[in-house]
Amino acid sequence: MNHLSTIISEFALDLRAQKLRAFLTMFGIVWGTVTIIVLIAFGVGFKKQMSINMHGIGESIAIMFPGKTTKAWEGFGIGRPMSFIEEDTRLIASQVKGIKAISPEFGRRTVTHVGQNILTPLISGVVPAYADMRNIIPEEGGRFIDDLDLKHRRRVCVIGDKVKEFLFGESNALGKVLYVGETPFTVIGVMQKKTQSSSYNSRDQDRIFIPATTHSSVFGSMYLNNIIYQVEDPRQGDAVSEQVRAALAKRYKFDPADKDAVWIWDTTMFDKFIFYFFLGFNIFMGLIGSFTLGVAGLGVANIMFIVVQERVKEIGVKRAVGAKRSNILFQFFMETCFLVGLGSALGFLIAYGIITALQYVPIKEYVGTPELSTEVAVATVVILSFIGLMAGLMPARRAANLDVVECLRA
Repeated sequence: MNHLSTIISEFALDLRAQKLRAFLTMFGIVWGTVTIIVLIAFGVGFKKQMSINMHGIGESIAIMFPGKTTKAWEGFGIGRPMSFIEEDTRLIASQVKGIKAISPEFGRRTVTHVGQNILTPLISGVVPAYADMRNIIPEEGGRFIDDLDLKHRRRVCVIGDKVKEFLFGESNALGKVLYVGETPFTVIGVMQKKTQSSSYNSRDQDRIFIPATTHSSVFGSMYLNNIIYQVEDPRQGDAVSEQVRAALAKRYKFDPADKDAVWIWDTTMFDKFIFYFFLGFNIFMGLIGSFTLGVAGLGVANIMFIVVQERVKEIGVKRAVGAKRSNILFQFFMETCFLVGLGSALGFLIAYGIITALQYVPIKEYVGTPELSTEVAVATVVILSFIGLMAGLMPARRAANLDVVECLRA
């Protein structure tokens, strides 16, 4: 313990005696630490924002649209149009493994009004599971469609935030009545505002959601616009899509390999893209930061070689009065670690300040904001530890291996 305190006091004295040299030595470590933390933090923030933008439409979902056959199959020619009915959703749920939730979706644009405010939104007929799949979250006090609404064909609706703003303005819409055509619907929920970078048919903010059974009875809907389902494991998205198409192909007599007969938009491809893109992005940023720290480590090692050369006589005296090689090795190794540790601590503080300041810059919607995650901190500490070990070990071994007589003669 006394030996360690002596090393710390000698290190402090050397810092005061060689302020400029100590500053220039630590500057590389400080700059490298700031670089690697801020760059990877930007990558983490950018990934999270892209994920939020892409998942505004829903997470791990696939949307199926009916098309036309482009391949002959069992006596049926090409160009035969496909149509979906509600029974298809139950067929898929019972025959396809890996599906977490599924919902039919009717769609129809109809004039909707509240007093003099008139709008023509998309009226979507769905089931309760649709809300979780599509991230339709009602504002406080409201709710989404439930099973009783479906069973009793209730004329209730959940409206998008832009629909609410246009039809009801600043007033509370919950419990109030709007007219879809001439049919009154009671508003039971208003969708919370969300970021949605992709959509189909219409953005959710511009929709009105009603029970699928009510949509059928009010509009006489028989055929679905599309079917939406959510997979349990996004990595199995392609396999599930093939099973879904095969189940429908068996029912409607078309080639299971005919992707134009049933077109499936599998959003899990976004998740795969994000994962691999940002894996490469963060590796690239990490390498840039690591190279910067590596150059700084070489600078520290060079300075410590100079320090060893300057303190040859001191090393000789210590060896002459009984200091062991291991004592000298430990002393210079610890001094290097103190230098790297102090520089990295300053770098962490500066990087944290930069990341905190960037939280107030309005760039979140475009590239996200940097985020100092645990992974970033751990990766930086590991790299700094390796740099400290390499930069300190070689000069320390040189100091420990100096000949005592030559040191005293110097």
